[in-house]
Amino acid sequence: MDNRQAMGSWLSGPRAAAEDMGVDFGYRGQQLGLPEHGSGSVARPGRRFVALLIDWALCMLIAYGLLSGGKANAASNWALLVFLVLSVLTVGTVGFTPGKRLLGLRVVAEGGGRLSLPRVLVRTVALMIVIPAAIWDRDGRGLHDRLARAVQVRI
Repeated sequence: MDNRQAMGSWLSGPRAAAEDMGVDFGYRGQQLGLPEHGSGSVARPGRRFVALLIDWALCMLIAYGLLSGGKANAASNWALLVFLVLSVLTVGTVGFTPGKRLLGLRVVAEGGGRLSLPRVLVRTVALMIVIPAAIWDRDGRGLHDRLARAVQVRI
């Protein structure tokens, strides 16, 4: 192995290096019994991130306009509460937030179906902490989804 090959495997990450050595990880969601492509497949991180940005912007707008009386400092504090309520109510009832719906995503339980209210609450609180959302497993699920035994899929 020359230096360029070693450097290339290091830069591309441990998964790519393992795949170069012959390890088969399968596709994202395969261990969960989900299809590889199309409806019901695991949602890609970029789409999930944009949905989160849309939801956060909506929460900031609500907090700034309705709850804080136009004070920017108070709006950011209220936005967290609005985000908690929005996420618990929407994911707990229909399975998606407004941002997820716009981008064609839904949050479902690992075995399919809706999440229970306690699992939605655990997922939302862990998402608000941010760190769990930044730690992913090989299926592309954040730690907040793993804790709630949930998966974000394409509609």
